[in-house]
Amino acid sequence: MQERRKLQRGRTLKAGTTSFNGAGGIDCRVHMSPGGACLEVSSQVGVPNDFVLVVGYDKFIETCHVVWRSDTRLGVEFRAA
Repeated sequence: MQERRKLQRGRTLKAGTTSFNGAGGIDCRVHMSPGGACLEVSSQVGVPNDFVLVVGYDKFIETCHVVWRSDTRLGVEFRAA
C-alpha cells in the first residue's frame, strides 16, 4: 500500500460525527493526525466531499475536505472555515 499521508498519524481513536447539509450526520470513528484524519464509517455513501467533523468529547469542530475514499473509510484534510 502506498503511503499518502503528509504527516504521520497517531494512535488516537475518538468517536465523532460528520455534519452536512445543515441536518445530516453520520457517526464515525476518528483517527486523528495533525492536518487531517481517517474516518471509519459503516458506509460512506452520501457523504459529500466537504463537511464539518464534530468530536463532542473534545469539543473539536473542524471543516474537512475528503482526499481519498474506500468502502468504509475516508481520508480528510482540515480546512480553515
